[in-house]
Amino acid sequence: MFGADKHKKIEIGQFGGKTTIIAQDAELRGDLRFTGALQVDGRVIGNIEAEQGLVRISEHGYVEGVVRAPSVLVNGQVQGDVHAFEHLELDAKARIQGDLHYRFMEMVMGAQINGKLCYLDADRQPVDLPVPTGLEELEE
Repeated sequence: MFGADKHKKIEIGQFGGKTTIIAQDAELRGDLRFTGALQVDGRVIGNIEAEQGLVRISEHGYVEGVVRAPSVLVNGQVQGDVHAFEHLELDAKARIQGDLHYRFMEMVMGAQINGKLCYLDADRQPVDLPVPTGLEELEE
């Protein structure tokens, strides 16, 4: 309600003309840098980096490498760290083996993460969050 317009979800359709799609049967080996939107339905073996834009990894998508973008939507598999400088969304079939760096995150029940969650402040710097009282013994 209040402040809802501040953090509107970014959609792949906003990047008409600047959208790259890696088809379900395609495999890309190597690093990818772009501005706009990228939808991964196939496999990417390499790092993905966008200074501006969106990376969307669909249900059948697979990325082995580091993903860096302002907005990242995952419903497939990622083997590597994810850096979402603005918005990170994890859908029910998201499977991530790596650390997540984010400013705002949404996670649907069913998503799986094997890594650390690292909140980024406004300057994209990781913030060490304190462990809630009573959970310290669980870390040992």
